[in-house]
Amino acid sequence: MNGRQTADGDRVTGGRLLWSALTSPRWRWTLFLEVGAAIVLAAWLGLGKTPATQFDLTQHSVPLDRIVEGGPGKDGIPAILHPRFVPLSEATFLSDGDRVLGLHAGTEAKAYPIKILNWHEIVNDSIAGKPVVVTYCPLCGSGIAFEAAIQGRPHTFGVSGLLYQSDLLMYDHQTESLWSQIGMQAVAGPLTGEKLWPIFLEHTTWAEWRGAHPTTLVLSTRTGSFRNYESDPYLGYADRPDLMFDTDRVDPRFHPKEWIVGVEVDGVSKAYPFAELKKGPSPVADQVGGRRITVRFNLHAQSASVADDNGKPVPSVTAFWFAWYAFHPKTLVFTAPAPER
Repeated sequence: MNGRQTADGDRVTGGRLLWSALTSPRWRWTLFLEVGAAIVLAAWLGLGKTPATQFDLTQHSVPLDRIVEGGPGKDGIPAILHPRFVPLSEATFLSDGDRVLGLHAGTEAKAYPIKILNWHEIVNDSIAGKPVVVTYCPLCGSGIAFEAAIQGRPHTFGVSGLLYQSDLLMYDHQTESLWSQIGMQAVAGPLTGEKLWPIFLEHTTWAEWRGAHPTTLVLSTRTGSFRNYESDPYLGYADRPDLMFDTDRVDPRFHPKEWIVGVEVDGVSKAYPFAELKKGPSPVADQVGGRRITVRFNLHAQSASVADDNGKPVPSVTAFWFAWYAFHPKTLVFTAPAPER
């Protein structure tokens, strides 16, 4: 009979000996260290950063290895599908300096507080009878609203949990295609290459918005989700030079989180850094892509807007410099003229 005899005379077979070794504290500690080392190695090699297989990525227009997981999975950040609004008099949860995204069409005006969008990123809504989607990426500081009718059909959107160039990737519920917010198009899935059409949106303070739109409605904190909207999960991020996720391109001319307002006209893009707009008088008359525009900067509200030469608002993007440059590496950049001596 194979085995060995213990000190008290009991015979231990090979199987019992193996089990005794595997369940010993020393073995468990060794296994723990080895598994931990494997996890650290996988993280160092970048494993686990490729997108989850929750989406069909057979069709795509961007490199798949640049689509990365942002942390929460699909719908881990819950988009708002049925927004509730309150009148201005009931928006007591907002302070004058709180940032809002503002939509205005006809007689309707709506404000979407950033303190809510930080936790939801997408609001599926309508204004003046047209379906729209209001989007905000806290990592890029970018708030953009789009027409939500695609190929003649209304679409609704959710948060994919994925990022491209550190920016929000949305997905539509109808086809589960992935959409780049700042890129303004589908980058993977059945609708790859389809465009999103931006609509004019203001990125300003609550005091400025309510002063200009006293009948505005305000997105309610009654979102159906349990969130502490008085807590900012990105507190301090806008002041730091570091990014949570890498981009393919960087430009050191400005602080990565320098606020800019960017426009694109007939394939020509131009950024207007707030640091430059502060140096001169407002408005700034300019020409982009053969089209005359006017950029107005509000120093008190730290906001900027763009209009054409007829005074009609032009859709633009307010965002961090690094984010605009990542999607527009050939962008022109406005610099304030040197003061006259």
